[in-house]
Amino acid sequence: MTTTLTKDILRGGQFLVKETKCEDIFTLEDLSEEQRMMRDSTKEFVDRELWAHWERFENKDYGYTEACMKKAGELGLLGVAVPEEYGGLGMGFVSTMLVCDYISGATGSFSTAFGAHTGIGTMPITLYGTEEQKKKYVPRLATGEWFGAYCLTEPGAGSDANSGKTKAVLSKDGKYYNISGQKMWISNAGFCDMFIVFARIGDDKYITGFIVENDPENGITFGEEEKKLGIHSSSTRQVFFTDTKVPVENMLSERGNGFKIAMNALNIGRIKLAAACLEAQRRVIGEGIKYANERIQFKTPIINFGAIKAKIADMATNCYVDEAASYRAAKNIEDRIAIRESEGNSRQEAELKGVEEYAIECSILKVAVSEDVQHCTDEGIQIFGGMGFSADAPMEKAWRDARIARIYEGTNEINRMLAVGMLIKKAMKGHVDLLGPATKVGEELLGIPSLEPLDFSELFAEEKDLLARLKKVFLMVAGAAVQKFGPDLEEHQQLLLAASDILIKIYMAESALLRTEKNAKRFGEEKQATQIAMTRLYLYKAVDTIIQKGKEAIVSFTEGDEQRMMLMGLKRFTKYTNQPNVAALRVQIADHVAAANGYNFD
Repeated sequence: MTTTLTKDILRGGQFLVKETKCEDIFTLEDLSEEQRMMRDSTKEFVDRELWAHWERFENKDYGYTEACMKKAGELGLLGVAVPEEYGGLGMGFVSTMLVCDYISGATGSFSTAFGAHTGIGTMPITLYGTEEQKKKYVPRLATGEWFGAYCLTEPGAGSDANSGKTKAVLSKDGKYYNISGQKMWISNAGFCDMFIVFARIGDDKYITGFIVENDPENGITFGEEEKKLGIHSSSTRQVFFTDTKVPVENMLSERGNGFKIAMNALNIGRIKLAAACLEAQRRVIGEGIKYANERIQFKTPIINFGAIKAKIADMATNCYVDEAASYRAAKNIEDRIAIRESEGNSRQEAELKGVEEYAIECSILKVAVSEDVQHCTDEGIQIFGGMGFSADAPMEKAWRDARIARIYEGTNEINRMLAVGMLIKKAMKGHVDLLGPATKVGEELLGIPSLEPLDFSELFAEEKDLLARLKKVFLMVAGAAVQKFGPDLEEHQQLLLAASDILIKIYMAESALLRTEKNAKRFGEEKQATQIAMTRLYLYKAVDTIIQKGKEAIVSFTEGDEQRMMLMGLKRFTKYTNQPNVAALRVQIADHVAAANGYNFD
């Protein structure tokens, strides 16, 4: 059995109650030579075909988006995750994340087209299709001969995906279904060859998936291209089906299994979306640093001003943390897939269950990274000043393109509530022991805190102690909330949102700490000095967020002695022994990236 299968891999959500060793996580510094070559070739394609022509994407050149997609297909970039027997490269989950990451930095238009095609356009067939369906469609999709689209959203069915009204009616001879209905916000609709369409058969409780070829003579019509805030050259149209005939053999999976297909596609889409927001941050940071190094005001480059250093440091720190968390989760998924295959699961079943296992982490990443890329582009505009607001500079288009990331693959509000909701469901099924640790936290609140000084001589000793206490904040809040509201907790959305923000900050901060600790051990602390500074800066800011959200949650559902006790617990669990010099950390980080003239931690 390989090392990958024997190391200690936590189940999804267990990061909250079990310790993770830094040696057991994957970081960008662990990329194989093959993966580095793939990353570099992807960046070369992006620089040559996308970044150099970003104005074309802004000017709604849909034809150029399609042409670039074909070139990506010729290079094999559309088939990285597709098994070799169906024309793809058959690479692991980390490699698919890597391509999704680096291909997405130049323009949101291409990133959306790529993600819609490789993810929700192709993946449902590879994971749920019959052998005949896979042989017929997947090789064409993997090479870019055909392009795919995904028809789920309707005017009355957005976040409530299963409420769609599109109907599928079986013909009298039983040979095909007639599909009728309206779909909206369909990416790639203007140039796709095939749709994954979700429709309801009769009065079924759940929708059903179908593979529908794009034939205008078969009752398929389109609305005009949508006028959007960003992603201008991503083809986005309404699609209308009027008695569209679909052979019965084109049903995807089983009848009524469409909602499951849609939800699993979204799980994968969420972590891929996080990856797609990474290179966008790196490039914005790079452009911001170059401008700040060159822009002279008051006879000095603006990079020398403390206000600019603070922005640059926060942007670089968030990106570093986002990388750490995204690739940590990606490798967990890849390892879980390998374990399931070794236990006899088919590749399809292993992939489905492997991703589903880490659905909590996928939602966490979707929220955290999509909000960080928006903050990054906003600060990028601010660094450029008036030029940042101009369409002649790349910052304003980056800001507009980033905005959609907080909406698709499930809004961030939905994903926040999902993260906590799924964690509680896992606890109820016995997959994550929350009750035991939460009970211990409750007992600790009634006890006298230890006054014995701790040994903080080793790297991150204090930070690890603090992280362990931050986890107690979540357990304290979530445990009390579950005890009080039980199954009705989902109705208390503001409480869930606050608890989710605590959960998100814990996972992201811990991921950064583990990445830095691992690399400090193998490369030396001196070579990781800036990464150590970023880790400490992020944790400091995370504590502030957890204090705010913890207090907001506690006062929203408690009162009297219980409230006072929990607020005292919040203060105890978030207390620093030695608070870091935040200004000095930011100067250290900013000076490092300014000297490198760009982000250089990947």
